[in-house]
Amino acid sequence: MAAPAPRPPGLCCCRKGSAAGPEAPPAPPPPPEPPPDVASASSSQLFSLRHLHLGLELRPEARALAGCLVLELCALRPQPRALVLDVHPALRVLSAAFRRAAAGEAPCAFAFSPAEAAAAPAPPPATATFLSAPCIAAGPLPPAAPPGDPPAGPPPAVEPPPPLPLFAQPPSSACPVGFRVDPFTDYGSSLTISLPAALQPHQPFQIIVRYTTADGPAIWWLDPELTYGNAKPFVFTQGHSVCNRSFFPCFDTPAVKCTYSATVKAPAGIQVLMSATQSSYLEEEGVYQFYMEYPVPAYLVALVAGDLIHADIGPRSRVWAEPCLLPTAISKLSGIVERWLTAAESLYGPYIWGRYDIVFLPPSFPIVAMENPCLTFIISSILESDEFLIIDVIHEVAHSWFGNAVTNATWEEMWLSEGLATYAQRRITTETYGAAFTCLETAFRLDALHRQMKLLGEDNPVSKLQVKLEPGVNPSNLMNLFTYEKGYCFVYYLSQLCGDPRHFDSFLRAYIEKYKFTSVVAQDLLDSFLNFFPELKEQCVESKAGLEFERWLNATGPPLAEPDLSQGSSLTRPVETLFKLWTTEPLDSVAAASSVDLTKWRTFQTVLFLDRLLDGSPLPHEVIKKLSECYSSQLDSMNAEIRIRWLQIVVRNDYYPDLYKVRRFLENQMSRMYTIPLYEDLCTGTLKSFALEIFYQTQNQLHPNLRKTIQQILSQGLNPLPAIDTTAVTTDTPAMVLEDKVSEATNGAISLRDVNVSA
Repeated sequence: MAAPAPRPPGLCCCRKGSAAGPEAPPAPPPPPEPPPDVASASSSQLFSLRHLHLGLELRPEARALAGCLVLELCALRPQPRALVLDVHPALRVLSAAFRRAAAGEAPCAFAFSPAEAAAAPAPPPATATFLSAPCIAAGPLPPAAPPGDPPAGPPPAVEPPPPLPLFAQPPSSACPVGFRVDPFTDYGSSLTISLPAALQPHQPFQIIVRYTTADGPAIWWLDPELTYGNAKPFVFTQGHSVCNRSFFPCFDTPAVKCTYSATVKAPAGIQVLMSATQSSYLEEEGVYQFYMEYPVPAYLVALVAGDLIHADIGPRSRVWAEPCLLPTAISKLSGIVERWLTAAESLYGPYIWGRYDIVFLPPSFPIVAMENPCLTFIISSILESDEFLIIDVIHEVAHSWFGNAVTNATWEEMWLSEGLATYAQRRITTETYGAAFTCLETAFRLDALHRQMKLLGEDNPVSKLQVKLEPGVNPSNLMNLFTYEKGYCFVYYLSQLCGDPRHFDSFLRAYIEKYKFTSVVAQDLLDSFLNFFPELKEQCVESKAGLEFERWLNATGPPLAEPDLSQGSSLTRPVETLFKLWTTEPLDSVAAASSVDLTKWRTFQTVLFLDRLLDGSPLPHEVIKKLSECYSSQLDSMNAEIRIRWLQIVVRNDYYPDLYKVRRFLENQMSRMYTIPLYEDLCTGTLKSFALEIFYQTQNQLHPNLRKTIQQILSQGLNPLPAIDTTAVTTDTPAMVLEDKVSEATNGAISLRDVNVSA
């Protein structure tokens, strides 16, 4: 097991002044070091991070963000020589500075350009310091220009500088310091900043970094035509797991938490939101201000800006969406979010984040949903699918306790957030929708888990709960159904040891209260569990043969035990019966077609049935033909989660009469979770040229990151894709070509739909 988790860095006592004299009490011992995080290059073990301030200017025309970061820190050891932060090649560091700071000093303000500095609120005379551009414009100098004549043509445009910080209570001036950026891995770099030699432990100081960043893993810029309204540019961030190092320099590890504040300037008419407990808009200055009063890890700092309007849907909830989507969002969620929050509070204690708002993002959002505190990000495409919308939002509600309040200290134990959140999600749905519905959804997800296991193999190390993260491996690659569903099965097993799930609810309330605002390792959870239930500790349940806690954590393969889903049999049994009717030889299509009316089924029943057919593909031609005759027209009117499964069946069975529906779907769906699975199936069968046609027709409607992913899928086994005149591709009939010999492998691709339930 890993070492015990640290106490929250934001709570470290940072003392003013130099080291204490002989009469002073001894300095407190440093907190335990965080477990090693091989995904981070930072020196987070050497410092206590109290707060971070961000000054951000959004520049949609340049698809760029200009930022100023002010970190409030204390050293935990004598005279550290350097501070190391995580950054990314997409982020360009312009300068770094050091400043001694007073403990408890108010957050700084920001001026966004020299011309606007005069318009900024003036600090008190004689006590305020404006950190001027020459003071912090330090760092590595560019190489001198070679001698010769000046270049012809107009001079290049000069980008406006990043924001400047304003300090109201300066004990000393900021001094420029040296810095360098070194490669770390393909998903990040290390920023090393020199520190003064006389820096003493627990002496508060600030590091100021000015930078710019463009398109990167965390920041997604959308031109107006890639939004639903086609009216204004849009930008959003996605920090999970280690993407936010391209948003701002940071200790990009979940072991470190701190409070944060931000001042954001955006073009007129653009609404800005962040994952913060407090927000305001200063109309005269045209800036938004945000403050997060509780410590959070770097990956939960999130921003979205665009043509967004809101409506209240409960006493502490509202939805934000583009104007054309807001009525749908209101109709789907009005009143019920408060019901979910109340149910969660009855199980796990008070909701500590104040507001629970939801923002619906364009289809380019790369995952289904993200649990950013106070402001859940969710993909707009999911509005089509009522039951998936319910499950995904409730999952993010559960993260308010498991993941946001108490966080996994390393990405190697991501199940501590996802497994517990999935368990809590299902407890909430049981309280609000009944056990049968919860069992149906669980059966659907466990089916997907076994499908993924069949593709990966039971010996694959990613099927462990405690995955060993090798240096250079992106933690985002560990996002799989084992994290969610195997983690859930272990938590469910622990609940069953208690005999009554309500006893386990009581334990989880105590666990949250003990560890909230900190980061933990698995041993913290398991020790707390055994201490809370001493009778179970006496029975040595942690060492029960075949079900040892250590084996749960470190064995590959399926869960050691799965939940009893018999309470969902009224919903799952009809699915099993219908599947057998369609797959038993000889086929009696009349009996199969007349046995069930799919329009009366729940969404999860239909997708469970289609997934079973998908697993059995290719099906006999007579079966796929009769299935199409019976269900294809019905499925056309259903939501996208259902339609994509039917279309995957069509593709995997080369059923040409319904291929036009595949084309129509991909011409209208620009979401990663719907496009990638279909392109993967098209390219592993006989229809690669058909996929190429559709891609060249639709590529300009796709986000650049998604376009690149699809190009990689299409290019497997081929020469680089040729540049094709997309205006010339107008045919509506599928291309019939010989099978690409390179694509004779079985349908072994793991689609994003099967992997990312939500974050």
